[in-house]
Amino acid sequence: MLANSGYRTYIAISGRRNVGKSSLINSIFNQDISIVSEVAGTTTDPVYKSMELQPIGPVTIIDTPGIDDEGEIGIKRIERARKSFYKADIALLVTDSKPTQYETFLSNIFNEMKIPFIIVINKIDKIDNVEHIKQMYLENFKKPVVEVSCLERNNIEYLKQILTEIIPQENDIPMLPEFIKSKDIVLLVVPVDTGAPKGRLIMPQVNAIREILDRKAFPIVTSVEGLPEILDKINENPRLVITDSQAIKKVDELTPKNINLTTFSILEARHKGDINILTKDVEVVEKLENGDTILIIEGCSHRPLKEDIGRIKIPAWLEKYTKKSLNFKFISGKEFPELSDVKNIKLAIHCGGCTLTRKMMLRRINALTRLEIPVVNYGVIISYLHGVLNRTLEPLLI
Repeated sequence: MLANSGYRTYIAISGRRNVGKSSLINSIFNQDISIVSEVAGTTTDPVYKSMELQPIGPVTIIDTPGIDDEGEIGIKRIERARKSFYKADIALLVTDSKPTQYETFLSNIFNEMKIPFIIVINKIDKIDNVEHIKQMYLENFKKPVVEVSCLERNNIEYLKQILTEIIPQENDIPMLPEFIKSKDIVLLVVPVDTGAPKGRLIMPQVNAIREILDRKAFPIVTSVEGLPEILDKINENPRLVITDSQAIKKVDELTPKNINLTTFSILEARHKGDINILTKDVEVVEKLENGDTILIIEGCSHRPLKEDIGRIKIPAWLEKYTKKSLNFKFISGKEFPELSDVKNIKLAIHCGGCTLTRKMMLRRINALTRLEIPVVNYGVIISYLHGVLNRTLEPLLI
């Protein structure tokens, strides 16, 4: 498995100020990773630390500000902490006292976002009535409770063991359709344009090649211009052609109809998201009116390019198809906003999510569906606007 951020386990460390969140991180890794201070509010913004944590493997710890931070700046810090929870696969709710409104607030967020969490009672070397406090959390929150002392490193190994037990077991959904077998030819059409990183392939292309090799099949990579010659040279039809979404119209024309064709982003819709949700409302495009708001969401932050797929090409294709003047709003990065702040969204269009874990992507999809906002991904909308959605979805139904 590739060691990119989309395959790490993200662990959020949350709680009130000065309960020992940073100390807990240092104790878990047995290193001075986070700044520890007796001054409340030392951690001012979410801090991300990528490490190896056995037996879990590669993890990213999200060290968040105290949820009881005060003042106007404190409110903004709390909001940033809450947004960071969209990345979390699991969470630790750290406390040093009986439950307060803040622990209840965090518990409600984690339950709403379906983030498994453990309650960690810290400072057991200093506080009284630990067993009574533990029972209050067990009765009111119905979650695992672990008592620790970061100062003396009591119960830290046990906490790590419980962490491994609450990590959700994802359904292992492969990127490639199941019908790709040993010795099959899979033809990858990779446009070389301003959106491609110089000297490198983008992550979905790399992941596809790796999975083809794992199945002992044969990957062949070509440009759009080289597609006809490759099809003419090989002795048998490829079992599948996969292309970048923005080239789908041309590749559809060049690929015989008896050859399976799809896009990297369509494959990602199933691999990283929920293909049923990401396709069921695509026809809302037919009902768009002048001034309707379209929300375009990118899972990573990057400098917009001259021919940026999300900010330039998709808006242009949508307005050309609908013949309407639409209002586009853009969100980028792994932090996810409070969507209730963005009003009257008629359609959300998410990228393929190659830098996100499947849990992150599903949490975003669920947040949109809770607000009854139709959502598709780049590959679905591009194939639809070019009239080839049925063809690109067909390989997933075989």
